[in-house]
Amino acid sequence: MASVLAVGSASMSAHADEGMWQPHQLQEISGKLKQAGLELDPTQMENLDQFPMNAIISLGGCTASFLSEQGLVVTNHHCAYGSIQYNSTEEKNLLEQGFVAKSLSEELQAAPGSRVYVTESLTKVTDKVTGSISSLTQGKAYFDAIEKNQKALVAECETSQDYRCEVFSFHGGLEYFLIKQLAIRDVRLVYAPPSSIGKFGGDTDNWMWPRHTGDWSFYRAYVNKDGQPADYSKDNVPFKPKAFLKVNANGVEENDYVMVLGYPGRTNRYRTVEDVKNQFTWVYPTAKRYREEYIDVIKNTAPDQSEARIKYESTLAGLANYAKNYGSMVESFNKGDMLKRKEKELAALKAWINASKKRQRQYGKTLAELDKLIAQGQSHQARDLILAYIARTNMYSVAKRLYRLAHEKNKPDAERKKGYQERDMNRFTQAMKRVNRRYDATVDKAVLAHFIAQYAQFPAEQRNPVFDEFFGLSNNSNKEFDAKKLAAKLDKMHSNTELDQEAVRLAWMKKSVEEFKASDDPYIQFAVSQYEHDQKLETQSEELTGQLAQIRPQYMAAMIAFKQSKGEPVYADANSSLRITYGNVKGYSPQDGITATPFTTLEGMLAKYVAGDHEFDLFDNIRTAIKNKNYGAYYRERLGSVPVNYLSTLDITGGNSGSPTLNGKGEFVGLAFDGVYESIIGDWDYDAKLNRAIHTSAPFMLWTMENVDNAQNIVDELTIVK
Repeated sequence: MASVLAVGSASMSAHADEGMWQPHQLQEISGKLKQAGLELDPTQMENLDQFPMNAIISLGGCTASFLSEQGLVVTNHHCAYGSIQYNSTEEKNLLEQGFVAKSLSEELQAAPGSRVYVTESLTKVTDKVTGSISSLTQGKAYFDAIEKNQKALVAECETSQDYRCEVFSFHGGLEYFLIKQLAIRDVRLVYAPPSSIGKFGGDTDNWMWPRHTGDWSFYRAYVNKDGQPADYSKDNVPFKPKAFLKVNANGVEENDYVMVLGYPGRTNRYRTVEDVKNQFTWVYPTAKRYREEYIDVIKNTAPDQSEARIKYESTLAGLANYAKNYGSMVESFNKGDMLKRKEKELAALKAWINASKKRQRQYGKTLAELDKLIAQGQSHQARDLILAYIARTNMYSVAKRLYRLAHEKNKPDAERKKGYQERDMNRFTQAMKRVNRRYDATVDKAVLAHFIAQYAQFPAEQRNPVFDEFFGLSNNSNKEFDAKKLAAKLDKMHSNTELDQEAVRLAWMKKSVEEFKASDDPYIQFAVSQYEHDQKLETQSEELTGQLAQIRPQYMAAMIAFKQSKGEPVYADANSSLRITYGNVKGYSPQDGITATPFTTLEGMLAKYVAGDHEFDLFDNIRTAIKNKNYGAYYRERLGSVPVNYLSTLDITGGNSGSPTLNGKGEFVGLAFDGVYESIIGDWDYDAKLNRAIHTSAPFMLWTMENVDNAQNIVDELTIVK
């Protein structure tokens, strides 16, 4: 399909800023890039070992970049939030106070399991993943064959624990690429502004414009004295990257070219009409409600500023972020015409297929078969979703993961499930170590009680019988749910479990299935009781996934060829692999009669200040600096102040958080950290008029470090150009 993709992207006629492009596609769109303002050679940017691509890194969920030859890493404050929280206590709350390491020796260990991933190679492996699978292989057997081939490629690629390899699926399984990354596992917190800057505006301003958030933090990557990744040691030294980004202190002006290089998470631009209907009419509204309830339970159980609340701050931030995201999705869907356009596109696709006997033979049954499988997947979604939120609690998930590990260890490594192979054990161990930093028994019980009570109201056919049996729930809908009985059982389970102790969790990683079955720990007993039924559900899921893995590539092949015929862009949905998106600094009109300019300033930040409001509070030093107009070298005459945040037309999504924003020369001019409320639906539908990314400006970052947080040592480490 490489030639199909090349033709599709080169002949695109849609808005130039749309698309999350793979590095190997840049030459095909080089004309558009140059026209937009790129001064670098697009051909050079295709090479992952060349500047600027080799300065862009992943944190495994967020993006980051190197800003010095001493392994200094910049990302978003909300991406480092877990590490800031990990190092916080009631007495020394770094989330509230902020943190600046004045020397290497003062830098703090990041949260266990933190990694810096440096992408070294990207290889197309479609033939090795699906090319050898017989056409007679169906369902779960097809799923197993793909998984086996992927694991073989990964095992061959990962020559040591210093490397992390993964096979990524593109276009619903039409293409596969193997990505190899250097995995640096000694990561340390260097600098984090207080939340009054890094999270200024809180949930109220989240996804909103105008915005005034200083969403950045700094890590440092460390290696051993031989320059190789190593576990944390005082003898380790800063990693020396092959390249780092220079910081442009002038930032950007309106209409300037900008690009983001990063690891966007997931988009769904090519989903079917049935997918869209279900997602926006049931999944998003339900998930939004569950997240809001989860937040309420935590807040009602753990008082503000308490040790328990500090442990759950990162969890709260994540829940609130996506609750608001889902709300905007639904609102935009109901106000807009995406579904009508999807239906129109589907009708046009069917007409295009039926206009050719050859296309009828290729794709004639594809759409109907895909819709049938999608409906099958939705049949138990109510049960699966609420159980997924129940499974977010700590002891529940820890027990199940440990017991699954005991079973997987009985298999040859190549046959173990992903997440339970030897390559995964370091991360598994780190996950077990960091549990207590994000766990409080009272909160855990309260969340479980809340969601199990809701689950208990489901009709019998939507329930899990072994789950019901363990918790003493009745499948008889006429029998009233006994909340006191459940509360008593949860109290007993949390009081008698030892899985809340790190040493115990680590010890259970080495124990056998028989030892689990003989245990009297109530959460271990729970995991044992659920295992066989969980395996049955997993087998059913893999059967469906295998069928989808055969039909979705056919659908995407039809969609790509159809879009080609109209000269529309063909880029793969985001899948957490390295992408480039480009555009310009530009405002927008969110609704009739309102025009949003592309910059905010320090004065706007001060205008939002509310004393004692945790979302809009500001320390005295920043308020004084703004009032006294201590702008220093970062004053912009056109704005009459220092730029704080700015808008661009860039096409980004979750995972792009922490992505460096670069100008046409490849210089660092800020960090992408959010999108405007109207563009959240961009995961499904790009709108050139409303799609806007929000960035923290480089001048604001430098101004704050110099004038507010006394982080001059970090500024001195940067290479600054004007």
